Amino acid sequence: MYVELHASSAFSFLRASSLPEDLVRRAAELGYTTLALLDRDGVSGAPRFFKAARAAGIRPLVGAELTLQDGGCLPVLAESRQGYRNLCRLVTRMKAGVAKGQGALDLASLDEASVAGLVALPGVETLGRPPDTGRLGRILSAFGAANVAIDVQRHRRREQEAASQALLDVADALGLAAVATNGVRHARSKGRALLDALTCIREKRTLGTAGRLLSENAERHLKAPQAMAALFSDRPDLLRASESLARRLEFTLDDLGYRFPDYPVPPGETQQSFLCRITEAGARERYRPYHERARRQIERELALIGKLDLAGYFLIVWDVVEFCRREGILVQGRGSAANSAVCYSLGITAVDPVGMDLLFERFLSEERGEWPDIDLDLPSGDRRERVIQYVYERYGARGAAMTANVISYRDKSASREIGKVLEIPQADIDRLSRYLRRFEYRDPSDNFARHLGEAGFDGADRRVRLFARLWEEIQDLPRHLGQHSGGMVIAQGTLDSVVPIEPATMPGRFVIQWDKEDCADLHIIKVDLLGLGMMAALEDCLGMLHERGTPVDLAHLPADDPKVYAMLQKADTVGLFQVESRAQMATLPRMKPERFYDLVVEVAIIRPGPIVGKMVHPYLNRRSGRELVVYPHPSLEPILARTLGVPLFQEQLLRMAMTVAGFTGGEAEELRRAMGFKRSVQRMQDIEKRLREGMRRNGITGGAADDIVRSITSFALYGFPESHAASFALIAYASAYLKCHHAATFACALLNNQPMGFYHPSTLVKDAQRHGVRFRPVDVTRSDWRCALEGDDVRLGLRYVTGLRRQAGERIAAERGFAPFPSLQDLVDRCGLRRDELATLAEVGALNAFGLTRRSALWQVERAVRPRGPLFRDAPVEPEPSPLAEMTFTERLASDLVGTGLTVGPHPMVLYRRQLAERGVRRAVDLPALPEGVRVRVAGAVICRQRPGTAKGFLFLTLEDETGLVNVTVRPDLYERQKAVLVGTGVLEVTGILQNREGTSVRALHVRPAGPAMVEVPSRDFR
Repeated sequence: MYVELHASSAFSFLRASSLPEDLVRRAAELGYTTLALLDRDGVSGAPRFFKAARAAGIRPLVGAELTLQDGGCLPVLAESRQGYRNLCRLVTRMKAGVAKGQGALDLASLDEASVAGLVALPGVETLGRPPDTGRLGRILSAFGAANVAIDVQRHRRREQEAASQALLDVADALGLAAVATNGVRHARSKGRALLDALTCIREKRTLGTAGRLLSENAERHLKAPQAMAALFSDRPDLLRASESLARRLEFTLDDLGYRFPDYPVPPGETQQSFLCRITEAGARERYRPYHERARRQIERELALIGKLDLAGYFLIVWDVVEFCRREGILVQGRGSAANSAVCYSLGITAVDPVGMDLLFERFLSEERGEWPDIDLDLPSGDRRERVIQYVYERYGARGAAMTANVISYRDKSASREIGKVLEIPQADIDRLSRYLRRFEYRDPSDNFARHLGEAGFDGADRRVRLFARLWEEIQDLPRHLGQHSGGMVIAQGTLDSVVPIEPATMPGRFVIQWDKEDCADLHIIKVDLLGLGMMAALEDCLGMLHERGTPVDLAHLPADDPKVYAMLQKADTVGLFQVESRAQMATLPRMKPERFYDLVVEVAIIRPGPIVGKMVHPYLNRRSGRELVVYPHPSLEPILARTLGVPLFQEQLLRMAMTVAGFTGGEAEELRRAMGFKRSVQRMQDIEKRLREGMRRNGITGGAADDIVRSITSFALYGFPESHAASFALIAYASAYLKCHHAATFACALLNNQPMGFYHPSTLVKDAQRHGVRFRPVDVTRSDWRCALEGDDVRLGLRYVTGLRRQAGERIAAERGFAPFPSLQDLVDRCGLRRDELATLAEVGALNAFGLTRRSALWQVERAVRPRGPLFRDAPVEPEPSPLAEMTFTERLASDLVGTGLTVGPHPMVLYRRQLAERGVRRAVDLPALPEGVRVRVAGAVICRQRPGTAKGFLFLTLEDETGLVNVTVRPDLYERQKAVLVGTGVLEVTGILQNREGTSVRALHVRPAGPAMVEVPSRDFR
C-alpha cells in the first residue's frame, strides 16, 4: 500500500492550500494507512493533523521542510523522539534573532548530534537542476547515508522528469535509497487555483504577473495508491522503499515526553505535602470558621490532585499569584478554577465554591485525562508584562513561551487579498468590504452572491466568479501565527524540545508554534495570564484613592450596598464591567438585581447560549412572577431551583447529565466539550446517544428526554460557567461600587485605560458629567500624559491629543516639573515638539494658558517653530496679533472631537436642540416619565450599532443626547429599506413607539438624519 511521505498543509503558510483535516479526510477516502505531514519551517499543523489522523485510523508521521540559506528546502522526517526534539531545536535556532517569518538553515552548521533521529529527503527542490553534489555531500556528512533518501516526484513535467532521473543516477552511484512521493500541496486537484492565489499573496504578485511562480498543473494532490503505482510502474522499487521507510519511522506526537516543571519546595517536603500545608493555612484564613463542609471538599480535592500528580502545577500558579501580591499587582483567577476550594484557599481565586455550591468536576476530574486550566486576570499593559517577564525569568527563555494564536482569513482579509491577486481595483474591494460583516446577523438570503450584487459586481463576470470561489475557499485558512493574549506554556527542561519557539514581534516575548487548543489536545499545561482593562482601571482607581487618604479594599467591599443595586436596577451602567452593553441595559430593569447572586445571573444570561436556547425570557418572566417555575424532570429541581428551573450555567449542564443519565463528573465534562467542539459533529452525536441511553435507564423518555437534551445542547457551545460568571460579577460589583461612591476617581481611571469596554471615551466623559463629575480640558501647563485628579475634578491628559507622541507628552510633563513654561516659545524650545503636534494642541485649546485663543495660538505656533539662528536664539519673541478669525462655538466643538476624540464642553446635540424642539423631539431624560406605548420622536448622536446573530435581523442603536442615552430597536424590514441612513448617518432622528414598562427604549417606525452634519461623534459599531 502506497505511503505518502511528503504532504504539506495550509500551516506551511501560503505554500499549500488544504487544512490538515482535509488531507486526512482525503487520505482516508483513498485507503491510506499512513501519511506524513511536512509543513514549511515548523510543526504548526501537526497537532490538528495528529488528532484527525488518529480518529481516522491513519498513522500520522511528522516532519518539516526546512528552508535553506542558499535557496530551496530540505524535507526531514522524525524517526524517533530524539529526532523530533532535534527538529524542534533546529527550527528554534533558525527563527532566533531574525525578523518574524524569516530564518533559514545553514547546512554547514549541522553535525551528527543535531540531526540524530532525523531522516532527510533531498529532492529537486533541495539539490536543484542539475543536482548540487556539494550540497548533497554536506547533507550526507551530517545525516549519514543510512538516514538520507532521495525524494523522487513525478508531476508530468518533462524538465522535472529529467531532473529526477539525474537524482536517481546520483543515488545509484552513491548507494543511496530513493523514495517516491507526490510533494502534496492540496488534498484534491481542485485545490490548485487556491494554491496559485496563495502563491501570489506570498510573492506579492498578481495572477497576471506571477508567471512561472504558479503551478504548471494540478498534480500535487493526494493520489490513489493505484494512480501512484501507475505513475511509477517503471520503478516500483521506489514505492516499496517509501513503505519500508514509513515502517522505520516510529515517532508520533503520542511520544512527546512533555513534563511540567517541578516546584522547588523546602527541605523535607514533597510538592504534595507542601501544597497541603499552604492550602491548610490559606483555608483557615479564608474560611472563618473553617467549617466541616469546606474541610471535606478541600481534602477530596487534594487527594485527587495528589493522585493525578498535579501539585506542582498548583504551586507554580500560586507562585505567580504570590509574585503579584509582593509587587502590588491586582490579580484574580477566573474560569473553572473558581470551582476549586484549593484555588480559593491559595488565594488564586476570589469566589468561595463551597458557599456557592460549584461543581469541582467542571475544573478537574480523573476521567477527563487532561490538565486543569487556570486563568489569571491581571491589569492590562505594563503590569501584566511584569508578570509575564517574571515567568520568563523564573523558567528561562526556552523554558517558557506564549501559546500561538492562529490568525485566519476572514471575510474582509479574504476579499482584500483575493482582490489584489485578481487585480480588482481597491475602491471596488473597499466597497465590497462594507457589506461583509461576519459577526452581524445574516438571514438565509444574506449570502456572498447578494453582497456582490449590492457592491455593484456583475455575477456573470468570469473574474467575479473566480473571486467568489477563491474567497469562499480561503475562509479559515491560516494567514500567520500571532501570540495568544496571555496563554503561557512552561516545561521541565527546555520547551523547544517539545515544540519550536520563535521570537514574537513584541520584544522580550517568545511564542511556541501551537495554539491553546493544540496544547490541550496534547496535554500540555497552559497558564493564562490575561490582561483585563477593568483590572487596570480598578488598580489605578484604588491607588488614587489611597494617595488621597480614602483607601478602599476590594476584598472587603460592603456586599449588598443599596445605592449600588439601585444604580444597577436603573441600568445606570455606562463604564461598568460586563453590564454596560445595550442588551445588559435592557435586561437590568427587568432583572432588578438585589444581591450578589442576581449579578452572577445577570453576567451570564446575556450570552449566545441562553439567548439561542430561548432561556432569557422564561427566566425573567419567572423571576417577576408572570410565569410558573417548572422543571424538565422532578429530579432536576435541586440543580435548577436557584435559576428558577431554567439552565443557565455549564455547571448545571454537568449536574443534569450526572443526575438524569448517571454520568460521572468526567463523563459530564466530556459531554460539555463534545457539545462545544466545532470540529467533530460525530463526537457530539456519540455523547448525546450515551446521554439518552442513560436517561432511558432512569426511566426518562419521550418529551421529557427531548426537553432535557434540547436544554443541554442549545447552550452547551456558548453556556457560561457559573464560576466564571461569579468571578466576573465580583469585578462588575467592584466597578459599580467605585462609580457609585467615587465617580470622579473611577472616571479618571477609566480614561487612563482606554481602549476598553463598550463605550468610546467621549461617552464616558458625558456620562460622568451627568453624575456630577467636572472635567478640565487639556492644558500644557497643567496636564500630565495621563488624566489626573485636580481637587475633585478630572484634568484630561495629553494622551488624548490626537497625533501627540507619548515621548513628547511625557517630555512636556517632565520639563514642567523642572520649571513652569512662561511662554509658548519656551515650550517649543524645551520640548522639541513637531509643528503638527503644536497645531493640534492649539486647535484643542491646550495652549490657551499662554493668554492665547485657539486661532491666535495657531498663528503664534507658526512663528515659534521658525528657525531663529544663533544670533536671535535667546532674544525674547514678542507675540504678534493674529489676523485669523476666532473659532465659533461649533468650530471649537468640532476641533475638540477631531483633536481629542471627546469634548468636556457642551454635548454636540445642543447644536441641534432648538430645531429638534420645534419638531417635538424629546430628550432622553424626558422619556421615563412618558406612558408606555406612546408615539415619540427622539434624536441623538449614534454611539453604537449592533446586529448580533441571535437577534434575527434586528438592529440595535444607542443614541446619545445632552441628557442621556436612548436605546432604539430597528426591525429587519426597516433596516433593509433605510440601511444607508442607519449605517451612514452620525446624528439620527427616530420616530417610534416608546417601550417604558421595564427600562426605556424606542421601537423605530421611521428614521431620518437629524439635520446637516455639523460634528462627527465617535461610534463603536457592530462589535
